[in-house]
Amino acid sequence: MTTNGDARGKRKKSPVKGLDRPAKILKHDSYPAATEIDQSLEEGIYNMESDPEDHISLPPNAAMAVNSVEWQETIEKVVRNVVSIHFCQTCSFDTDSSISSEATGFVVDAQRGYILTNRHVVGAGPFWGFCIFDNHEEVDVHPVYRDPVHDFGILRFDPKAIKYMEVEQLALRPDLAKVGVEIRVVGNDAGEKLSILSGVISRLDRNAPEYGDGYSDFNTNYIQAAAAASGGSSGSPVVNINGHAIALQAGGRSDGAATDYFLPLDRPLRALECIRKGEAVSRGTIQTQWIIKPFDECRRLGLTPEWESAIRKGFPKETGLLVAEVVLPEGPADSKLEEGDVLISVNDELLTQFARLDAILDSSVDQKINIVVQRGGKDIKVELHVGDLHAITPDRFVTVAGGSFHNLSYQQARLYAIPVKGVYVCEAAGSFRFESSDAGWLIESVDQKKTPDLDAFIEVMSKIPDRARVVVHYKHVRDLHTLNTCIVHIDRHWTDKMRMAVRNDDTGLWDFIELAGPLPAEPAVRSKAHFARLDTFGHPAAVDVIRSFVRISCALPLKIDGFPRARKVGFGIVINAEKGLVIASRSIIPFDLCDLSLTIAETIIVEAKVVFLHPIANYAVIQYDPALVDAPVKSATLAKETIKQGAPTLFMGFNQNLRPVVTPTTVTDITAVAIPSNPSAPRYRAINLDAITVDTNLSGQCSSGVLIREDGAVEALWLSYLGERTAHTQKDVEYHLGLATPTLLPVLDQIQSGVTPSLRILNVETNTVQMSQCRIMGVSESWISKVAEANAIRHQLFMVRKVDCAPAGGYDSQALQEGDIILTLNDQLITRLSELDIMYNNEYLDVLIVRRGEELKLRVPTIPTVDLETSRAVIFCGVVLHAPHHAVRQQISKLHSEVYVSLRTRGSPAYQYGLGPTNFITALNDQPTPTLEKFIKEAEKVKDNEYFRLRVVTFDNVPWVCTMKKCEHYFPTVEFAKDSEGIWRKKVSGNEGDGIGGMGGVVVAEEGGEGAEESVDG
Repeated sequence: MTTNGDARGKRKKSPVKGLDRPAKILKHDSYPAATEIDQSLEEGIYNMESDPEDHISLPPNAAMAVNSVEWQETIEKVVRNVVSIHFCQTCSFDTDSSISSEATGFVVDAQRGYILTNRHVVGAGPFWGFCIFDNHEEVDVHPVYRDPVHDFGILRFDPKAIKYMEVEQLALRPDLAKVGVEIRVVGNDAGEKLSILSGVISRLDRNAPEYGDGYSDFNTNYIQAAAAASGGSSGSPVVNINGHAIALQAGGRSDGAATDYFLPLDRPLRALECIRKGEAVSRGTIQTQWIIKPFDECRRLGLTPEWESAIRKGFPKETGLLVAEVVLPEGPADSKLEEGDVLISVNDELLTQFARLDAILDSSVDQKINIVVQRGGKDIKVELHVGDLHAITPDRFVTVAGGSFHNLSYQQARLYAIPVKGVYVCEAAGSFRFESSDAGWLIESVDQKKTPDLDAFIEVMSKIPDRARVVVHYKHVRDLHTLNTCIVHIDRHWTDKMRMAVRNDDTGLWDFIELAGPLPAEPAVRSKAHFARLDTFGHPAAVDVIRSFVRISCALPLKIDGFPRARKVGFGIVINAEKGLVIASRSIIPFDLCDLSLTIAETIIVEAKVVFLHPIANYAVIQYDPALVDAPVKSATLAKETIKQGAPTLFMGFNQNLRPVVTPTTVTDITAVAIPSNPSAPRYRAINLDAITVDTNLSGQCSSGVLIREDGAVEALWLSYLGERTAHTQKDVEYHLGLATPTLLPVLDQIQSGVTPSLRILNVETNTVQMSQCRIMGVSESWISKVAEANAIRHQLFMVRKVDCAPAGGYDSQALQEGDIILTLNDQLITRLSELDIMYNNEYLDVLIVRRGEELKLRVPTIPTVDLETSRAVIFCGVVLHAPHHAVRQQISKLHSEVYVSLRTRGSPAYQYGLGPTNFITALNDQPTPTLEKFIKEAEKVKDNEYFRLRVVTFDNVPWVCTMKKCEHYFPTVEFAKDSEGIWRKKVSGNEGDGIGGMGGVVVAEEGGEGAEESVDG
């Protein structure tokens, strides 16, 4: 199977660095990317194509530094019409990722409640937001119109909801935008409620700036001025001294140059007039992108002197013409127009301006037009059919199997010069999370059936049963030369409904239609396979052990417990072939809310379930149905003798290519390890165990494997251990270490006998202390001598490094404390971590310790581990809530409540209002919420679209209050919980037809930049 190579854009790139658009100011993300979902904008910055004349402007003193009396009066009137827009684009759609952000708009119709702002604010997909007027009154806003191409959109609000000020409006006067006009940009600049920036218009004929791979305006000229606006100013009115809006703030440079770009108001004014009349805003297209080129360049392209003379005579102030830059394949102009054609006339009318071209096209939808262009000095006359621009701008999408899809848009097609056709994956998540998490995939076929458009895709998907594995062919918009192939496991049980979301401009919402329920999974059948022979390695012990390995694929429908990934692949080893028992690392199987698939002999795929999760030793035991496997699977023989430091052994592991590798090696060390915690998002980590290292470079390349004795017995498992996320790379560190098999046997024996172990543990993390340190800390000479006798290899004891957080009633007086040195447990001297295993089956332990230089005897209670695993999770307003998991309890000194924020999604109310991971919710509307059950009851009392208050405490014990508005339409409450049989179930509250935002009514298996969610804030 192939993957997409490095991205290669088809658009021309800017030769100047540091050119950006301050499109909108994104919500500040104070949380690392470890727990938030992942596939979002780079802090609201868009790489932008430069123009060689960007810096041509009037002298700085042309802009008045101090407002005159006339300007003061004008500003006082204007600010009453300017609003600060706070909004969420609730899910990824077309060129837009799900975000929460702020921008600016201004009232253009006070009676009907219309606000003009940017298209990249309104967005192409679902929008949810409100605006705040100058007097701090707040009102909800809903989209009425977003232009398919140009960077403007119109929002609607209820004027009657504004009670304490008279709503006024700004008149749109595009005709007053002229070079040399002094202007003011009034808006929400850099996140401030109101900023007023001055400037002078220096150009009217700038081409629309290019912002990279996202949304970009085109087929219009832009106005250039020196104003230095920044993030949040998008949608600000550009006004003259008479208080008329003469342009719309849209973008600018962020490299220090005081240059801004404004959209002319010709087309926004037309759209507003159509909407006022209740008419559709017709938009025509011939699927060709034009740019303005000066006459000298046009001459080089073939403009004849005769035509130049005629045009200069008819338009004496013009300095250039429109030239075709991109002609889309299979569009109306394909094979008729070519890149480099100089536009002369349309319908026998000489034409030099975008505004006039737009006017002709918009009035000629589904009609013919005649165009004359010059190509290499020759006149080319063509007749073109004008298409409907709205028809190639998606206004619906479907969610199925965790992913979201719509027809490819004109925006995307124009950006990459490809035909406007195909099924575009706007949210590559769930079953359709491909090997690369990049956006931009086009589905060619599913289950060997072509999917040329969304309707065909829906038809194919509706006939695929749950848990089926189908072949998917797909391409990337940046590389249509390469056809990628993968096998997809269809999930119609966690994300059971196939829903269509359709834009409704009357309500401003997206309506949901249920298309097809899931087909039941087909019964599993017994399959036959043979293992590949490994004789060529020359290591007989490895030949048989290969029959004990299975490849594990773990898909997580919901990321809980701070785990950063939505899918993991690794290997496990069969410990009982007759019962189908397999042991594997908990970095592969972090919790039991998952779908497990095992591949045996690289031939048979069977489902599996979690049987046991060890609370601290980093392994899980899972089980498959051996009746489905007709293959010589072998139970691995686990050695009962502990491997020694310096002993020779055979290392067998699976490298990054999932291929087996074997080499003889030597055990270099067996020592207590301390896997670093992840402070930004606590997640499972192994503690209190001895780890093995070996003398081979392969050990660092293999995350799964074994150490084998000459007789074929497995002396140790080679496992991956999930560690911290590095601050500078934001990547998760995994440690590869060995775990001796004798420590596993007591637990595995219980499991193989049909008993699920119910272990108890001390709620402490230890580290080793050497005898020199022990002597200083008060350990007597007699105990130091006993340690030397008991452990001739390592003279060590263990000190309590960290005690888990106290239970609700506080610490027991007999509890261990940080700094205690453990001497004995139940009268057994503890010099090896494996000797701590005595705690597993004892409710209390008689512990002898040294505390502050004195020996103390304690009767220390152990804690049951059955309560340490998460058994219930709730998705509420875009955050995942559950009881604090074990990793949280390990890292915190006090639990503020049992309602812990584990994850949040971008574009959600939680992101909009700042509720992030690692917070504890202690009250809702002043009602205490000590438990998840109590929180759910209080949350049910809150009505949709109603504000509520949360009392929150941060991980660092700082209390604060969060106000938030509920949004059940896009973010319904979803509950995952285990039933009485330990099986996870999902329940969606509220309207079953709603929910597309983030994790909403569908479960997005996601963060670290994967998919629509942020994995802690990723």
